[in-house]
Amino acid sequence: MSTGRPRQASPGTVGERFAVLDPATGEAFEEAPDLQPDELDAVVGRAHEAWLNWRTDRSARATVLLAAADATEAAGAELAALLTREQGKPLSESYAEVARTAARLRYFAELDPRPRPITDGRPVRSEIRWRPLGPVAAIVPWNFPLQLASAKLAPALAAGNTVVLKPSPFTPLATRLLGSVISTALPEDVLTVVTGQEPLGARLASHPGIRHVTFTGSVPTGRAVAAGAAASLGRVTLELGGNDAAILLEDVDVERIADRLFWAAFRNCGQVCMAVKRVYAPARLYSDVVEALAQRAKTTVVGSGLDPGTQLGPVNNIPQLARVERYTAQALADGARAAAGGHRLDRPGYFHAPTILADVPPHSPVVTDEQFGPVLPVLPYRSLDEAVEAANDTGFGLGGSVWGTDLDRAEVVADRLECGTAWINHHAELSLAQPFAGIKESGVGVAGGPWGLYANLRPFVVHRPEEV
Repeated sequence: MSTGRPRQASPGTVGERFAVLDPATGEAFEEAPDLQPDELDAVVGRAHEAWLNWRTDRSARATVLLAAADATEAAGAELAALLTREQGKPLSESYAEVARTAARLRYFAELDPRPRPITDGRPVRSEIRWRPLGPVAAIVPWNFPLQLASAKLAPALAAGNTVVLKPSPFTPLATRLLGSVISTALPEDVLTVVTGQEPLGARLASHPGIRHVTFTGSVPTGRAVAAGAAASLGRVTLELGGNDAAILLEDVDVERIADRLFWAAFRNCGQVCMAVKRVYAPARLYSDVVEALAQRAKTTVVGSGLDPGTQLGPVNNIPQLARVERYTAQALADGARAAAGGHRLDRPGYFHAPTILADVPPHSPVVTDEQFGPVLPVLPYRSLDEAVEAANDTGFGLGGSVWGTDLDRAEVVADRLECGTAWINHHAELSLAQPFAGIKESGVGVAGGPWGLYANLRPFVVHRPEEV
């Protein structure tokens, strides 16, 4: 399997480009190609041609993916700086995202789907083998552009598929650079990064040459992706966000867990699908919990991600900032109290004060929906059954957590949560080897670990008689 030159899909004409904004300033600092929908056919066609050879040699694919991981690490400084510039997160978090990207490439390079014999008492030797699907569309949001790109492309490539990767138009640059870096190790057209504005994503998801669409984003867009893929009966994997609840038990040590709980909600400016988005505290400890979280919100350093002292960067884009402001204002109008923050910061860029909301009515949208920003409602409960019922009373089902001193009791409570992953005394920590999936409106299909690899394969059964 020989490698070729890296490929990035280019616009058809010189003028087809769009501006990329720095969320720390609100100003454009670069442009990206705006691929036109009618150019997509050629991209998918080349991905199909590349697949015919790429699918044939598992051992060569593993070698190539390991080389791609090395190349990603070697370009770490450039990737991290560009990621922070377009996404806004602190530079240390961008470095961590690059490291996770390389680690995921290595993890999937080592996974090998083994044939599985079928024993059913018949005089036939039957075996399940695994075959790749074909070209995969990977559609990635703006909160973790590189990490989520690798979560999609690494298992797809390891399984023998080719990938057409489309990042969000808010964060196209670091993903384009990652594509160029990885493609130095790949055969031509095995991975193609396409950037552009809608309807490019919709056209890619519904393209008849795409055999699997893996998408991370909002529930409404996820529904549209599934509908589009249905036209060609393509497989879909959808991760559609969450409204994760953290339940604090009566025996919780508030000061001991406050830092972990705060950053489980506010990392990446709260723009994490599986971040803590609601806290339920026992009434006896409610004031202590609110005060502990508010104190941390008030002392968190907010600024440009390129500043070494920054702990919390800006919200990524204007529409998302408007959503955060709208949900906060509605909560305050509903009678909530801002124990910390509660407003946009008066400076250039898309900065919002880290906000802790107390006395929030349970029906307020900041509780019932996904705010996806630096705002955290804290709600009291009087009985544990009440807390569990409230935590589960949502259309989402991605993650949840339970916090307390008695770990056995906490585990019993965690087992009652209606979600894909439950944590005890921490939140939103994932191993590369574990499955990641939501229930209800949080998604369809499974990513992560061996499950993520098999999601990109189909079973192929061979029956052979014991005798002629």
